[in-house]
Amino acid sequence: MALGLTPYQIIEKGTHPQLVIADDWKRIELKHIATVQNGFAFSSKLFNHNEGLPLIRIRDIFSSETQNLYSGEYKDEFLVSKGDILIGMDGDFKVSKWPGKKGLLNQRVCRILFNSNQYEKEFLFLCIQPYLDAIHSETSAVTVKHLSSRTINDIPFPLPPLVEQKAIVKKIEELFSSLDSGIADLKKAQDQLVIYRQAVLKKAFEGFKEVPFEEIITSSQNGMSKRRGSEGKEIKVLRLADITKLAIDNSTPRSILLNNKEFDKYKLCQGDLLAIRVNGSINLVGRFVHVSNKDESEEWAFCDHLIRVKLDKKVSEPKFYYYYLQIPEVRKFIHENMVSSAGQNTVSQSTVKSISVPIASIEEQHQIVSDIESRLSVCDTVEKDIADSLEKAQALRQSILKKAFEGKLLSEEEIAKCKADKNYEPASVLLDRIKAEKKKK
Repeated sequence: MALGLTPYQIIEKGTHPQLVIADDWKRIELKHIATVQNGFAFSSKLFNHNEGLPLIRIRDIFSSETQNLYSGEYKDEFLVSKGDILIGMDGDFKVSKWPGKKGLLNQRVCRILFNSNQYEKEFLFLCIQPYLDAIHSETSAVTVKHLSSRTINDIPFPLPPLVEQKAIVKKIEELFSSLDSGIADLKKAQDQLVIYRQAVLKKAFEGFKEVPFEEIITSSQNGMSKRRGSEGKEIKVLRLADITKLAIDNSTPRSILLNNKEFDKYKLCQGDLLAIRVNGSINLVGRFVHVSNKDESEEWAFCDHLIRVKLDKKVSEPKFYYYYLQIPEVRKFIHENMVSSAGQNTVSQSTVKSISVPIASIEEQHQIVSDIESRLSVCDTVEKDIADSLEKAQALRQSILKKAFEGKLLSEEEIAKCKADKNYEPASVLLDRIKAEKKKK
């Protein structure tokens, strides 16, 4: 990790528009209004899932529940309450307000403890993320990026008049409330699409006689474990990283040298089905991918994390079974028959072959595939529209914050009302008073 610039220098670069402030505002370093409290290195020997207090690690800061509990002794100073401002200090540098019940502040998570009543807490919370994002982009790293409490202390946040801070927070909350309502509706529509997709698939396969999958499988095989070659032709080897939304993604392939015999053995052809043989996620293990004409033309082999299944095309349309293998009943069967060890879940060829599948005429299979794809195409269009709308909503949220920090969110009338308030004082006077109070402490 290396941050070669100070927070002030990052602002002075002028390459982060979210950090611009109004001309009549001042800046104040966090250390003048708050303290950064680092988390404690609690012993992992006392981590468990059954008893103790929630242990708040970086991965937990947005969740109301934690992955681990801590059953040992602790100091009260490390107790976190709902609404406390937390920052993850490794990885993406994210800020949150803790949404859960009392928990313990673990190492590499810090808490912002206010010690001044001259700065609006909610205003600061809204300010923090753009500054963390700017610091993150200026931090170099070989692996994971790290953030220091000293850097956080030195961030010069915007300092508008206190009355104006409160007015800005109120207006942002009003705008965000309306925006959040629209986002909630969009996410509800997304959930309904998932249910509709499942209903389409379930309905399509009702009423057919079922047989073990192995009755229409002509061959099944695990992929290659070879990671490099010394002779032959450069061939792309399909990895889990090359699978996106149960389809082959050719954007970042890895190639190795394979001779003709090896390529013939592991070559992917149109109509092949690939089962994800091993994965840490139970939601991915046992999922199937269909190899298209385009995939075959790109010349792929496949790695040992996958199982290739070839079907008897005289009696089967591979896409028919690709869609069938996505239904909840098949997923339930996979979960019941997978083997879990050391955090990895595995399905075997024998498990795949024992899945019960429907039997229908080739003509029926083609028609069902056509009906499914027609309905799912409509889903895809609606899903894209929803995703676009959510992206626009996020852009609008950022636009609101940018205008707020530039001092452009409040109207002239609203600013005049702030200045007419009996408690109003310019930012320069507020800055002097905060610093004077800090010296007294």
